Amino acid sequence: MNELKIPKRMTTALVNSITAGVVPRIGLEYIAVGRRAEIEAILRDLDNIAEGGAAFKLITGKYGSGKSFLLQMIRNYAMDRGFAVADADLSPERRLVGTKGQGLATYKELISHLSTRTRPDGGALEVILQKWISSLQQKVMNERGVEPGHPSFAGEVEKEIFAVASEMRSLVHGFDFAKVLASYWNGHKLGDEDLKQEALRWLRGEFATRTESRKALGVGVIIDDDNWYDYMKLWAEFSAAIGYKGLLLFIDEGVNLYKITNSVSRQSNYEKLLTMFNDTMQGKAEYLGIFLGGTPQFVEDHRRGLFSYEALRSRLVAGRYGAAAPNNFSGPIIPLEMLSSEEILVLLQRLRDIHALHYGYASVLTDDQLVHFMEEASSRLGADELLTPRELVRDFMDLLHTLHSSPETSFESLVGERTGTGKAEGGKDTMDDLLAEFEL
Repeated sequence: MNELKIPKRMTTALVNSITAGVVPRIGLEYIAVGRRAEIEAILRDLDNIAEGGAAFKLITGKYGSGKSFLLQMIRNYAMDRGFAVADADLSPERRLVGTKGQGLATYKELISHLSTRTRPDGGALEVILQKWISSLQQKVMNERGVEPGHPSFAGEVEKEIFAVASEMRSLVHGFDFAKVLASYWNGHKLGDEDLKQEALRWLRGEFATRTESRKALGVGVIIDDDNWYDYMKLWAEFSAAIGYKGLLLFIDEGVNLYKITNSVSRQSNYEKLLTMFNDTMQGKAEYLGIFLGGTPQFVEDHRRGLFSYEALRSRLVAGRYGAAAPNNFSGPIIPLEMLSSEEILVLLQRLRDIHALHYGYASVLTDDQLVHFMEEASSRLGADELLTPRELVRDFMDLLHTLHSSPETSFESLVGERTGTGKAEGGKDTMDDLLAEFEL
């Protein structure tokens, strides 16, 4: 595909990530297929968040079905359009709440992965604070006509800080949050790098005790396992106040909550999830979007899944009429169906062309051979239940690597000869006939 033009760093990220079976952070738009209805539903939520609303969506699908891919696509789209985003994968060490600091660990992970358009790979906390200070200084110069060298300049900037802070003080923990922001400004104003770093440590949730926090910043509370989500709501409002459209949290691997063996601990996590759901649905959170990825079992299992917690089940279960429409994604759950055979074929075509572009060769694989590869994959024992886009794509990348590194090896020797003729009435193979007989 000669007209394909993708930067080398993107083809490198795409080839390496897909070969390893993980979702690439960049270049997703070059391999995205399908999911139009799901993406449109989420984009409507983003519009609402930018207007001061909030959203909560559960993206469900079995392992390898494309949950992480969809979350990453939305993340990249949102950053490009002015949202601050943060993402984290849940694990035994990172939960929504826990007795050993697992909730705080999730907060730390989210904050470390805080990203913006100018800092897409995480670590944007200080960038956001610097933007905040710059915007305040600009406002003082433009609206009050005070130049940076003027003796009253710092005092005017502090008035603007207190104006932002006063809006936050009405929120839970808003006063302390504002006080730490003021400490960061003072460190910036006085050139006190230690004070700035202490404020950053506090905002990252790195203070272990209230005594330590009080000594360093004069703030008698710290971000901990119980209150971390309250601070995420503050970050969302703060992000909107300084010019971003809002804050989006992308939390993947929700199945790790389902795997918690202790029923009390599991229920505590579901209770926290219920709080997050209620806040976004009832208007208690503003400029905040929460997107959680998990398997259908994690949601629907009545013994250990979200549906085992009646308060969540009654809110998440589809209504009598909504369940009848396959593309009705207005509810809190977006179930991902498997990609169609046509969509899989388009994906393989794109991967074939990207691989050829990356390694600088002319691909000789035909579309008929791609369909043959799909047929072979689907004919494996149990493939109708177990085959996912991730497995198919990894096998295909292995095939491409082998064919490229061993030119003497033929496609047929690896995949096998076609067993059917696949002839149309006129005696020629047609893509329509091949796809009509093929199901994945």
